[in-house]
Amino acid sequence: MISKAQLPWHTFYYFMSFCIKAGLAMVELVLTPSAFWSATGSAYREDNPKGPEPRESIVHETLFKLPSARVTWLCAIFALGYVGLEVSLGGWIVTFMLQVRHGEEFASGMTATGFWAGLALGRVALGLVTPRVGEKLAVMLYLGATVCLQLLFWLIPEFFVSAITVSLQGFFLGPLFPTMMVAITKLLPRHLHVSAIGFAIALGGSGAAILPFVIGAQAQRHDVQVLSPILLGALAFLLFTWSFLPNFGRKHE
Repeated sequence: MISKAQLPWHTFYYFMSFCIKAGLAMVELVLTPSAFWSATGSAYREDNPKGPEPRESIVHETLFKLPSARVTWLCAIFALGYVGLEVSLGGWIVTFMLQVRHGEEFASGMTATGFWAGLALGRVALGLVTPRVGEKLAVMLYLGATVCLQLLFWLIPEFFVSAITVSLQGFFLGPLFPTMMVAITKLLPRHLHVSAIGFAIALGGSGAAILPFVIGAQAQRHDVQVLSPILLGALAFLLFTWSFLPNFGRKHE
């Protein structure tokens, strides 16, 4: 809309607010109640006849009592690194393609579109593969593939190669966050799932603020070319953190 149709820059926000977001909100308004209509308080009490434990006890067991705390903190730290990596790559790639790969505005913008499309496709396609391979091994393979793609992105200074490798990185990063939540459900007892997942998501959300800020600060001092080294460090951090999780078995009840 902006680069091709020559519309004012703020047109994007009107379009997103009044067209896309309003449309998606209406879809959610219809689908969410229908999907969770039977998930009432009475249905929960029937499935959990002993009743929930006191809130303080659950929080303490989730965050401070081994072995549950180990799983919770590892998954939360993994979520922090993953969210930071995802937002940093998706947010800084347009600037990188414009300034470092010297791409046109429209083509550089489409690179970000390719990344997010790859992310969505990977969650669907690899979501079918991950249970067959095993969640722990699958995540390590996906991270290894992403490291290789990030090296190609960094070392081959061609716009087309960078655009393709960014999309493929999105593809392999896609299933990581859902698999992290599967890890929590398999490694922790059922009564800790809500508190552990909630804590991991809350801490993970801070990654969206921390890592993009670090990249911006370093890019201001050096150049936006610092993007690749920092992202490679983040990928190594994720691989290191994930390796400390115990092997997955069946879900705990």
